[in-house]
Amino acid sequence: MALPGGGPANVAVGLARLGIGASFAGRFATEGFGPWLREYLAENGVDLSPSVRAREPATLAVVTLDGAGRASYSFYGPGTADWQWSASELPSPTGAFAAVHTGSLATTFEPGATVLEGWLAQLRGSGEVVVSFDPNVRPALIEDLHAYRSRLERLAHCAHIVKASEEDIEVAYPGEGTAAVAERWLRAGACLVAVTQGELGATVFHAGGARAQCRPPQVQVTDTIGAGDAFSSALLAYLARAEVLSPASLRCLDEADLNGALAQAVAASALCCTRPGADPPTSAELARFCSGG
Repeated sequence: MALPGGGPANVAVGLARLGIGASFAGRFATEGFGPWLREYLAENGVDLSPSVRAREPATLAVVTLDGAGRASYSFYGPGTADWQWSASELPSPTGAFAAVHTGSLATTFEPGATVLEGWLAQLRGSGEVVVSFDPNVRPALIEDLHAYRSRLERLAHCAHIVKASEEDIEVAYPGEGTAAVAERWLRAGACLVAVTQGELGATVFHAGGARAQCRPPQVQVTDTIGAGDAFSSALLAYLARAEVLSPASLRCLDEADLNGALAQAVAASALCCTRPGADPPTSAELARFCSGG
């Protein structure tokens, strides 16, 4: 069964379904799965004007589920459209958007990874745009752990928000521990670090020293595909609605903002786990879920 996906694309769909205007800057193959992916995003209300058409084919991921619905991935690339960004293809770094979310394979593999890193540094340097980063670590694709970790550090320096799973942290920083790595990223320049912990929920760490934790409701897990992306979209949606999705406001988040954003993000992630594939909730679905309906 073929299902549309890709981390930043999933987040864009999740934001649009939660009523937050979202654009997607992607490189769409002109044949094969490319038109299908483009249509899926457009049907979900995502603005595709920053996207470009690519001669390369779309990246394919083969997903394997274990008995608990946890997903593992095998990827068919590189040389595919996602990893071939050039600087001229990317949107202007200021003026058009309040926040940019990125991560996963596009920020890992050359030649596009270095281009994106430079672009994110420009965004951060502008002081106007929130940068949100999810490394979405894929262990099988890491050839040089030291070089990979160095890139993570640089991207954390570019980001205001870093979201990662406990599994991501264990792969990239074996033996260091969740809190120590979160503090490392905060020292690098992040304002907010969110760490998802599966059935234990998630913890957020703020540069001001505050922390918040939230456990999810018990659900029947179908699979975990896209759960982390649903978390990111719901977190960003909460911050946008609370009018604190700006570099200055993120530095001043209070405990109520942290708890509210985390609770919504954890709920959206849990709900996503109850259905197959990366299928983030709408505002109405999330409201019913949170009310027990």
